[in-house]
Amino acid sequence: MSKTFSDIQKIIADNGIKMIDFKMVDIKGQYRHVTVPAEHFDEEMIEQGIGFDASNYGYAVVEKSDMVFIPDLDTAFIDPFCDIPTLTICGDAMIIDSPKHRPLAQYPRNIIKAATEYMKSTGIADEMLILPEFEFYLFDHVGWEVNPNRIALDLDANQSYWNSAFQGLGHIVPKQKAYHIAKPYDTSYECRSKMCMYIEEAGIPVKYHHPEVAASGQFEIEPMLGEVTKMADATMMIKYIIKNTAAQFGKSATLMPKPVYGEAGSGMHVHIILMKDGESVFSDDNGYSHLSKTAHYFIGGLLKHIASLCAITNPSTNSFKRLVPGYEAPVTVGYATSNRSAVIRIPAYAKQPNERRFELRNPDATCNPYFCYAAILMAGLDGIKNKIDPHENGWGPYDFNLYNLPEDEKKKLTGLPTNLEDALDALEKDNDYLTAGGVFPKELIDNLIKITREEARQISQVPHPAEFEKYYNL
Repeated sequence: MSKTFSDIQKIIADNGIKMIDFKMVDIKGQYRHVTVPAEHFDEEMIEQGIGFDASNYGYAVVEKSDMVFIPDLDTAFIDPFCDIPTLTICGDAMIIDSPKHRPLAQYPRNIIKAATEYMKSTGIADEMLILPEFEFYLFDHVGWEVNPNRIALDLDANQSYWNSAFQGLGHIVPKQKAYHIAKPYDTSYECRSKMCMYIEEAGIPVKYHHPEVAASGQFEIEPMLGEVTKMADATMMIKYIIKNTAAQFGKSATLMPKPVYGEAGSGMHVHIILMKDGESVFSDDNGYSHLSKTAHYFIGGLLKHIASLCAITNPSTNSFKRLVPGYEAPVTVGYATSNRSAVIRIPAYAKQPNERRFELRNPDATCNPYFCYAAILMAGLDGIKNKIDPHENGWGPYDFNLYNLPEDEKKKLTGLPTNLEDALDALEKDNDYLTAGGVFPKELIDNLIKITREEARQISQVPHPAEFEKYYNL
């Protein structure tokens, strides 16, 4: 049941709330916020919104950049990181019109809503369920510098193998051997448990948390399956909670894909199910890995558009330092059961009909989750509409370790883009599936490409310490 203004007033009164913090999302998928005293929060503010400058959020709008933020009361959440009792509320960006405001088509929450409405209009499904996995690092120290005379990175995790001579107690984790490791080596257990408690208090059920492979402080939190628009909001909140809880424990959290050279990267694998009338349209007892033709066509759409999808699901130069062989990261365009080397994996443990699904393994948390999940949905729907069969197109199933193939066999496979520029080139050529039904405005795609290309260009011009090691004395 949707929350009313009276419900919010009761939350304010019952919890001694002093501030209302409105959280908005910029084009990069980061929170921005505006705070008002609780006594000034009224029904007119809900209807008329709060003004802001959309151009400062990265949106290139044809209309004047003055917009209004309309709170979504269902997202209300008592913020555990504020000393002054604060209620957080997310919402939508609207274009100022008379007599009624209209949605800013480029705003992330409006994009995912448009994608789900488009899905419903096709009659294929009425709900998309997703489960994103959140891999991240916790560091005890991190610092960097990018200046003409000094380019440096300095990070540390007390449990890491590189501290074996100095840590003093011997509670050191060997390189790439941290998966599910227990106390006393799992030194951030309480921190992660607290994260999960905060996530649950925000109304997001948690499946589990655990140490990941990398010894230098890599971990995972996995929520339960949820409806895609709500999970996009939940993704923002989970990242917010991970980072702020880490700070409470004197640590620094990052979800960047490859923060540590030689260690496993952090992905944000996305498990996917389409539902109609409460039943999965992906389940078929007689299909490959118990998946239906519809599920296979959805997979076909993802694989057909995977190069352009990478520009949205992996929109950082660092993303492609993760997507390399040898670290369980996907590098091959294909699908299989229980195979982490293919970009799409069908988990063998999902045996119940309404749990049968697959996961897309290339996304990472540098993405804007609203754009990411909407793009995944649009690519899959395109596959269903056009009956794109992944087997007939030579994309699998690959039920063997793709990393161990002979080199001549590897050359026959199609790989993911190896850098951000190639992914952006693919998005420029292949974006009709995103603009179908007016879901992704063309000006948004053009703007994303422009912004991301400029970032990549700037980073490519910075000399790297490894270049000095290789070339200084030539």
